[in-house]
Amino acid sequence: RQTRQQHMDTLREIYGYKTFTGRGARDLREWTFGQAEDARSNEDLAHRFIVRCRETSTILPAVSTIERLCADALVAAERRIETRIVENLTADVRDHLDKLLSEMLAGNISRFIWLRNFEVGNNSAAANRLLDRLEFLRTLNINHSALASIPAHRIARLRRQGERYFTDGLRDITSDRRWAILAVCVVEWEAAIADAIVETHDRIVGKTWREAKRQHDETISGSKATLTDTIRTFTALGASLLEARSDGTPLEMAVASSVAWDRLAQLVATGTQLSNTLADEPLAYVGQGYHRFRRYAPRMLRCLKLEAAPVAGPLVAAALSIGEMKGVASPERRFLRPSSKWNRHLRAQEKGDTRLWEVAVLFHLRDAFRSGDVWLAHSRRYGDLKQVLVPMIAAQENAKLAVPSNPQDWLADRKARLTIALKRLARAARNGTIPHGSIEDGTLRIDRLTADVPDGAEALILDLYRRMPSVRITDMLLEVDAALGFTDAFTHLRTGAPCRDRIGLLNVLLAEGLNLGLRKMAEATNTHDYWQLSRLARWHVESEAMNQALAIVVAAQGKLPMSRVWGMGTSASSDGQFFPTARHGEAMNMVNAKYGSVPGLKAYTHVSDQFAPFACQSIPATVSEAPYILDGLLMNEVGRHVREQYADTAGFTDHLFGASSLLGYNLVLRIRDLPSKRLYVFNPDTTPRELRKLVGGKAREDLIVANWPDI
Repeated sequence: RQTRQQHMDTLREIYGYKTFTGRGARDLREWTFGQAEDARSNEDLAHRFIVRCRETSTILPAVSTIERLCADALVAAERRIETRIVENLTADVRDHLDKLLSEMLAGNISRFIWLRNFEVGNNSAAANRLLDRLEFLRTLNINHSALASIPAHRIARLRRQGERYFTDGLRDITSDRRWAILAVCVVEWEAAIADAIVETHDRIVGKTWREAKRQHDETISGSKATLTDTIRTFTALGASLLEARSDGTPLEMAVASSVAWDRLAQLVATGTQLSNTLADEPLAYVGQGYHRFRRYAPRMLRCLKLEAAPVAGPLVAAALSIGEMKGVASPERRFLRPSSKWNRHLRAQEKGDTRLWEVAVLFHLRDAFRSGDVWLAHSRRYGDLKQVLVPMIAAQENAKLAVPSNPQDWLADRKARLTIALKRLARAARNGTIPHGSIEDGTLRIDRLTADVPDGAEALILDLYRRMPSVRITDMLLEVDAALGFTDAFTHLRTGAPCRDRIGLLNVLLAEGLNLGLRKMAEATNTHDYWQLSRLARWHVESEAMNQALAIVVAAQGKLPMSRVWGMGTSASSDGQFFPTARHGEAMNMVNAKYGSVPGLKAYTHVSDQFAPFACQSIPATVSEAPYILDGLLMNEVGRHVREQYADTAGFTDHLFGASSLLGYNLVLRIRDLPSKRLYVFNPDTTPRELRKLVGGKAREDLIVANWPDI
């Protein structure tokens, strides 16, 4: 034996290390196979294996041995999961799943492809198309419990694979794998289609409200001429009466000379009608959308499995009565608040006319879905909020939370910090030293910042551009990938192996980045055709892989010496960029106050102080940007290093400030209506005199303590 082997034996005896052989190797192999189901990737499983070897004082085997062991474990875990899913399916269900691939529909597409092609609609016809798919999926009778023992990320991976296969490709794979993919797709699509139905209903309600508001505005606008004439006539009549009173002329003669009595009666009737018109509101016109709701709403309410909090119980009961298509003799209005404007309009309806009542139920059902008072079982977007809350025990063990588990400790800390901050702000207000601002007559005023670009900066930028060598973007991508290996993040959806066709993958990424499309990219390159690029895009390019590759590039940029000139990576800013799309926003029911009826999407991007875009998300243009600020910060390690986050007023909500405080982030937001905001303090009496007009009230400590477990 060689000397190095003898030395290794001696070191193992001294420190108690074991080699990866014999029973120890078999135990580690069994442990690895058991961990494979929960592992999210080859890298994740290999990391777990290395940690386990350290815990058991086992010397790591060769890298190739670890790779083979992890690959075998992942393949075995995949087959176990497929077998476990199939064992929960009856023979009839398997036959029905196979028929999804053999049954052909109009347009020469299979039933499987027909089920897969769904999207959120904007009218009753689209809602009925979604309901057709949901009702068909329900007839397959696949219980959600068939997937109860399967890790969530495994279910998501099987679903994504099913969404990438063509019908012929699914027919060619093994039966167990085919049935498992189809079963997962059926269960997942059932939940996704139910969510799409609720979202479609949301848009239809929005469209009905906009039409009612438009009709209300047009009615008022059309009454302006009549209103003006009526007011002028009454003004002339009033002037005549005043003149007659001063002259001693009988008032009856004054009325007769100014306007005839018949004309006066008409003016009074017109004035009464105008008063009613001006007092009306859009709710007076929403009943005209009844027939639109009636085309799909009863069917929707029968198909959806509604669950609700106790406060929404009367609303769900009313909705179910609409779904049963039974006439309601005396409709209950318990789901309405006593102060609701709907009550006045409902009381004005004729007895037995429940059309406006049904519209009111459907409007409030939309609001209940938004607030979480009503939810769907097994739903992603409209599920029970309690299912996603972290248990209190797990929250207490999480060291990443920036708040203590005891509310009294947090309150004591906040009181001390708030007292110091108020004194500092009051002193600055007295001395006039508030940076770029002042407090005048109890109003906080902030000066608008102006651009301060040094002279010659633009010339310097142009000079730097001239000094940069010309380079093709394809060569730059290859050079960066050779240095960083970011293409390794684009693994195969099923096998987890990195993409071997690096040129083809970079072509796909370039087509995505330039918004060129795969067909035009295939025409521009002589190395790949459209179908090759399409296959790479379907099986390798996903949003998670994009984010991981971006994180690799950003992390490498942060290590460059020049990045330190700009910042330390501890602050960031975010904003949304609007991209118009085809079609009209009114037809798509995608209208908001800022962009009007122009449809489109937003790209919400986070940029660090080192000028690195470390997170980018596509979000609807009609939603608030505030929730996506935290999404971007928590998306990868770069965002977790940020401590100070900047954003514009579109990201401002009280909830965001609260959640950011829990996670240890400091928000610096531009708030449009900042002078109207008020501070809530623990003891208003001790507030410095200069700030008392800024105080809106007293913080409710008892309410904070009572809700602390949920917070």
